[in-house]
Amino acid sequence: MVYAILTAALVALDQLVKYLVRSHIPLGGNVPFLPYLLDLTYVQNTGAAFSMLRSHTWVLTLTSTVVVLGMCVLLVKGFFKNRVGLFSAALVLAGGMGNLIDRVLFGFVTDMFQTTFMDFAVFNVADCCITVGVPLMFLYVWFHIGKDEKKEGEADGDPQLPPDGN
Repeated sequence: MVYAILTAALVALDQLVKYLVRSHIPLGGNVPFLPYLLDLTYVQNTGAAFSMLRSHTWVLTLTSTVVVLGMCVLLVKGFFKNRVGLFSAALVLAGGMGNLIDRVLFGFVTDMFQTTFMDFAVFNVADCCITVGVPLMFLYVWFHIGKDEKKEGEADGDPQLPPDGN
C-alpha cells in the first residue's frame, strides 16, 4: 500500500510540475531555478531520452504502455519480495505513467529541468524516477532474484542437501 501511495504521489508531482511549467513558462522559455545547477526550461519532447526517436511517438507510447502494464502485472503477481524491489518498481511505474500521460494527452512529453553546470538533455520528474528506478531494479534482480525463493524454502523447513548430494 505504501508503494502504491508513493507511485501516485510521484505521478501527481510529475504532472503538477509539468502543468506549472506549461502554464507559466513560454515554450523554449527559461527561468533560473537552482543557481549554477538547474534552470527551468519548457521543452516539448516528442522522442525518448535525449530526444531519440522523435518521429516515432506512437512507438514510445506503445512501449510506455507495455512497461506500465508489465510493472502492474509483476506487482500483482508478487515478483518484488522486498523493499528495494518494491521501491524500484514504484519509481519505474511512476516514471512510465507520468510520461505516458503526457504522450496520450499532448503527443509530447513536457521536459523542464536543464542543467547549467554541464551540457545535458532537458528532463522531468518522471525521467528522474526512471533513471533511479531502472538501475535499482537491475540491482534488485541481480542480488535478490532466486535468493528470496531460496530463503522461503529454508524457512518452510525444506532440507538442504549437502554439496556431495548425500
